[in-house]
Amino acid sequence: MQAEIQLNMIANSLESNEYNAYYDRYLQKIPGTLELGILLLENREEFLQLLDKIRPEDLKYSYAKGKWTIAEVLQHLIDVERIFQYRSLTLAREPGIKLPGFDHNAYTPMSSAQNRNLKSFKKEFKTVRNAGISLYRSFSKEMLERQGFVSGSPTSCRALGFITAGHTKHHIEIFKDNYRIL
Repeated sequence: MQAEIQLNMIANSLESNEYNAYYDRYLQKIPGTLELGILLLENREEFLQLLDKIRPEDLKYSYAKGKWTIAEVLQHLIDVERIFQYRSLTLAREPGIKLPGFDHNAYTPMSSAQNRNLKSFKKEFKTVRNAGISLYRSFSKEMLERQGFVSGSPTSCRALGFITAGHTKHHIEIFKDNYRIL
């Protein structure tokens, strides 16, 4: 039987030494009392519902000069999901490791997001998020609490899972506020 995430693995149980304070902005966007597995599932469904409101012709839309297009934001979300999953796996297997940061602004122009269609973004996001949910469910409580360093800051495996959901929520809000996708 597959290991299940501990019921006490909620964002409110995170300690300040488990993540860089920069990520508070994402953690404040999620319910602090919701178990990680449920949070990632509900967050996935909320995001997929938002994607259903995007029309294919909207992918090239940007709300201001120099801002990412909808396609670029979607690719960014998928990239971050993968990067945070890799970081979580690495911390769970090799505590104490030092992992580099990444420049999301450098990734975006290299992504060829403008050449993708909406269906491919939906499919890939769902696939990547489901892989992350399976990954976190496979971790024991001890693995989730293991720490290393990401971009020079102490970071726990479990914090990355919560930050992932908060990051997605952050972009859902940006879509609603700036891209006018309701």
